[in-house]
Amino acid sequence: MFKKVNIPFELYEVELDKADDDALLKISEIMGLGLNLEEMKLIQRYFKKKGRNPYDIELQSLGQAWSEHCCYKSSKYFLKQFLLDDYSRYPQVISAIKEDAGVVEFDEEHAYVIKIESHNHPSAIEPYGGAATGIGGIIRDVLCMGAQPIALIDPLFFADLDTPYEKLPKGVRHPQYLLSGVVAGIRDYGNRVGIPTVSGMVFFDESYLTNCIVNVGCVGIVKKNKIVPSRAGNVGDIFVLVGGKTGRDGIHGVTFASAELSEESEEERSAVQLGNPIVKEPLIHACLEVVEKGLITGMKDLGGGGLSCVVGEMAFSAGFGAEIHLDKVPLKEEGMAPWEIWVSESQERMMLTVKPEKVDEVLYVFQKWDIPASVIGKTTDDRILRIFYKGHKIYEIDIEFIVGAVEYCRSHTAKPTVKTEQEIPEPKDFKAVFLKMLSHPNVACKDWIIRQYDHEVRASTVLKPLQGRVNFETHGDAVVMKPTKSNRGLSIAVAVNPWMTKLDPYWGTASAFDELIRNLIAVNSRPHSFVDCLNFGNPEKPERMWEFVECVKALGWMAKNFGIPCVSGNVSFYNETKYSAIAPTPTLLGIGIVEDISKVKESYFSGGAVVLVGETSDEFGGSLYSKIIGFEGGKVPRTSPEKLRAYSSAMLQSFREFKVKACHDVSEGGIAVAIAEMSFGLGIGFNATRKLDFLELFSESNTRWIVEVEETEVEDYIDFMKEKGLRSEHLGFSEGDELNFGSFSCDLSEAEKAWRTGMSRFLT
Repeated sequence: MFKKVNIPFELYEVELDKADDDALLKISEIMGLGLNLEEMKLIQRYFKKKGRNPYDIELQSLGQAWSEHCCYKSSKYFLKQFLLDDYSRYPQVISAIKEDAGVVEFDEEHAYVIKIESHNHPSAIEPYGGAATGIGGIIRDVLCMGAQPIALIDPLFFADLDTPYEKLPKGVRHPQYLLSGVVAGIRDYGNRVGIPTVSGMVFFDESYLTNCIVNVGCVGIVKKNKIVPSRAGNVGDIFVLVGGKTGRDGIHGVTFASAELSEESEEERSAVQLGNPIVKEPLIHACLEVVEKGLITGMKDLGGGGLSCVVGEMAFSAGFGAEIHLDKVPLKEEGMAPWEIWVSESQERMMLTVKPEKVDEVLYVFQKWDIPASVIGKTTDDRILRIFYKGHKIYEIDIEFIVGAVEYCRSHTAKPTVKTEQEIPEPKDFKAVFLKMLSHPNVACKDWIIRQYDHEVRASTVLKPLQGRVNFETHGDAVVMKPTKSNRGLSIAVAVNPWMTKLDPYWGTASAFDELIRNLIAVNSRPHSFVDCLNFGNPEKPERMWEFVECVKALGWMAKNFGIPCVSGNVSFYNETKYSAIAPTPTLLGIGIVEDISKVKESYFSGGAVVLVGETSDEFGGSLYSKIIGFEGGKVPRTSPEKLRAYSSAMLQSFREFKVKACHDVSEGGIAVAIAEMSFGLGIGFNATRKLDFLELFSESNTRWIVEVEETEVEDYIDFMKEKGLRSEHLGFSEGDELNFGSFSCDLSEAEKAWRTGMSRFLT
């Protein structure tokens, strides 16, 4: 199968011409390509037409480029059909989908850059390193557009923290260990590189036991005239590789991410990259300097697939070919085979394209910042990628064949639904259920995580993730950043409820979009754009693919009709083991525009009238109340883009016309939990004007907010909503030192203790 080529370094000819079906699959397995039989046959036919067999480096390159992680072969058909939009109808969009990150107008002079990605499999094997390199990678995605990274975001998903050790399958780490390691990795990388981690979420569910989910996002700011494309600029441009040296860490990272985890996955530690924030910090400065000086024509980060993907993608996007001299790549260690150099995913590397006359100046800038920089090749006009090593040509493939890859319209079948006709029961002890809800780790205070992050470095975090009394804050719905000298701000929020998407992928995803918008509205920002990280199980299984398709359908329906664009995203499949698949987890990261940062709304009571805006229905499917009482089934909350748009517009108008003192969206736990969270910020209780029943207290219907207004304005506020055909109700007053909901009451101190210790009790 493999024939050593008679040259003075390690290179093998792979004898595809003689291979039958079994041999093709064996070659894919031995080489760790992760390619199926049809894909191997496609490669076999290509090289037969060329009249030769491939070298090992060529096959390894195709294995990377055709991996699920790199080419989206199972998802792009449905993404194009349901989610991707006609971006010309969004005047704020400068670049969407085609680049490494979305680029959206912020003001006349600036744009913001936004991206979210997954780093799931590496974090399950090596939580500290996996999460840290996830942060490093997402920073590079924003940096390569020419933007200064200004904020990091970390939605995280783990199994229950009280999982008994005897329930852990072989090779699986305990959720407490994984959470601690992931948070430490994000903390150390973000803090050391000097970018604040300002937003995120943590969700616990048993489906993540064998496959935790670690999603990471980044937002940056760039002058419009300094935006850099993720492609080469001209024929004859020089490829300059900058940043860390290339080693054996991260080899086969994308193929590792494109397969299910197993008991043997622990042995794949070489696929986990090694991050170095001490190199990244000056690398950011050097890259931004060559951008500011206009010295480069293109820039792209070396992420999945390493050199094998970045070179082909930069050339392909520009309509060019490329010629690379692989022996010019600086190495961490001796004896690396050419294919290892080509597919390594060693961290802290960027690829620049530079006009020949600008190369010396670029090299000088990186030398000044003590960052390695090497000329390794150039673009060509023939749309062919050629690689040379020590004077020998070892690779020659048409770029369309490498990057064009494969695309599947996979079959999808709805999974059987368990229908329950029984009505959800009323609690026997309201207070006991309420305290259990507050202490559930999905609701409880997350300051154990948040305080490990420096969320104020760079001094641009206007509205922080924790709000209220110093050291006794509550949490907000979104953070607000001040990225320029003006008073214009960016709000940042995330949303998804996997309990709902597990029960009903379509309505669960629609609810996630609704919650994302509610979070942005709550701080007085105008929803502007969003990105997604779609985490699912094995797409080759029709029921898993159905979950994905339903989520994408719902997301496209909500986004297009509400009127904000999805400008970038990521799909992560194969989050599954033989024990279980994860709940469908379509994580959403949204951006809002704050016209005046002095008018943002915080999330805690300061004393006034409390109003519920929105409509409450019997919708308990996937709710916290259902989880607490052990009720399965029920109706997942419904929504519609038209209804969401009407309420959102009215809320923003009400902020302008009334003295709204505080606002908080209603999500997990319903209005009972929302009101409690608002009370914790300054230690001000709540007193209802009437008895609230369990449906009103605990339903998780969408498109609802709790608003605190001046007592003298409450009737006018209600009338304002009524005149627009929208529903609102005066619930009571923020006052005193207890939470009195009419149907039950609880000392505020008792409720706050349950909330503050609900998650941290497992981790200290």
